[in-house]
Amino acid sequence: MNLTEMTPKKLRTLRNNLNNRLSSYKNGGGSAPELQKSHVLAGKSEGECEKLLKDVIAEMKKRSQE
Repeated sequence: MNLTEMTPKKLRTLRNNLNNRLSSYKNGGGSAPELQKSHVLAGKSEGECEKLLKDVIAEMKKRSQE
């Protein structure tokens, strides 16, 4: 997933999806419901989601400073 090519709207949507997914992991005691295979976060672990969220936030900050 190339964050530099995503539109600002797609980045915000991904950030929101990641926050919701991480919330599901925390509320579910470390497990979250299975996502449809077509979902952008399908198959990602909690750790992968946390790392991707950090990357998304960093990309958003970088763009806001340009």
